[in-house]
Amino acid sequence: MKVYDQRQFSRRYFLKSMGLASAALTLSACVPTRTGPGPHGSNKVQLVYQDCRCRGEQLMLERFTEAHPQIEVFYSPDPENFEETMMADLEGGTAPDVMAGCCDFFPVWAQKGYLLDLRPYVQADLDASNVADWNAAQYNTFFTAGGLQYALPKYHGGLALLYNKDLFDRYKVPYPDRSWTHDDYHDAMSKLTRETTLDMQTDIWGSTLDISWERIQVHVNAWGGHLVDPDDNTRSMMANPEALAAMEWLRARMWDDHVMASPLDVLKVEPRQAFIDQRVAMVEEGSWALKDILDAAPFRIGVAPFPAGPARQVTLATTDGFAIYSRTKYPEAAWELLKFLVSREYSLAMAEAELLQPARTSLIEDWVRIIREQYPQAADLDLAAFAEGQQQGYAVTAEVFANMGDALKLTRAAWEQIFTLGQAPVDIMKDVATQIEQLQRPAG
Repeated sequence: MKVYDQRQFSRRYFLKSMGLASAALTLSACVPTRTGPGPHGSNKVQLVYQDCRCRGEQLMLERFTEAHPQIEVFYSPDPENFEETMMADLEGGTAPDVMAGCCDFFPVWAQKGYLLDLRPYVQADLDASNVADWNAAQYNTFFTAGGLQYALPKYHGGLALLYNKDLFDRYKVPYPDRSWTHDDYHDAMSKLTRETTLDMQTDIWGSTLDISWERIQVHVNAWGGHLVDPDDNTRSMMANPEALAAMEWLRARMWDDHVMASPLDVLKVEPRQAFIDQRVAMVEEGSWALKDILDAAPFRIGVAPFPAGPARQVTLATTDGFAIYSRTKYPEAAWELLKFLVSREYSLAMAEAELLQPARTSLIEDWVRIIREQYPQAADLDLAAFAEGQQQGYAVTAEVFANMGDALKLTRAAWEQIFTLGQAPVDIMKDVATQIEQLQRPAG
């Protein structure tokens, strides 16, 4: 099989030339897959597979071709402006047959009917041992409220606290450990925030985080609250006292104490880059960022479990998964590819190429070994901090409204005012919660 990079292959051109914008096939239409001459003269079933701009695991697709010589797979990297571009492609019928997705936008695609229901395929082809090897919280998050199963786990990113050992040593601050609460976290941030030049401006902040749905939610859960009612996905809980207290804690660290960098403080660079650039001494980041940090950080790195909140210990389990476009002409062939992508061998390939933490619990030890072999400086890293939530069952996944798309728009706009700009109190979430609930009623 040939794997085409972005310069060689245009996904939109291929899909349009093959007529993949036609109406979706139903699951019951299990007729022999059609073949026909594609843009490269092939008479095989031709699938487009889209994933991150990764550096190696796509080479494993040659093994898939060996086992399925009748299927030809064209790899396409995720486009720029991913979320907006993908929605346009899904709506326009030019989305890839098999794709990776994640985060708060992934369930939106499913709610809009763009992802195939995998339940019949899973029930027919995957035995119980496969499902049991995946973290239950992550696996179950790929079901809509109506029961449609729209994805299977790609990898299991765990959220932890990464810290700069050199800065901790310089300012004589004890390293984070498993006993840390948010009070300890706040105390360390205060001691590590520094003015290192003569301009009387802060040059190093204690910590930072990504202002996004799941990252804020983890803090809310640690306070014992929720963004979405677990028993009713049309009801918002983000205006409840626990949720407001958690968001106020974050806002106060950024705008009252100035010990946690806001996005503007670090010029809106990604949190991992602010950490690499030594603008922050700590960062709330996941195992998915580990390779970038180990490759670029010019200092000694430490990892600790996410600090416990007033109500509970909690961390994030990412919702990265593989899905099939509901309009694909070749659902059976696409399922064969998806099965390969969630296999043990492909999970290990992603670990080798990108240090991605496997979704399969049985592969965690292999993942740790791979990191230590590739990065000698990681020999003393507490990598278990990333996997503890997965192994011990305290990892949570993104909470999802029945109408997630509109809820996201309202929440993101409010959080921009509260956290990024510092121009609004957290009490504005009370109005946001009311508006979100009004928009849920038709969908609910």
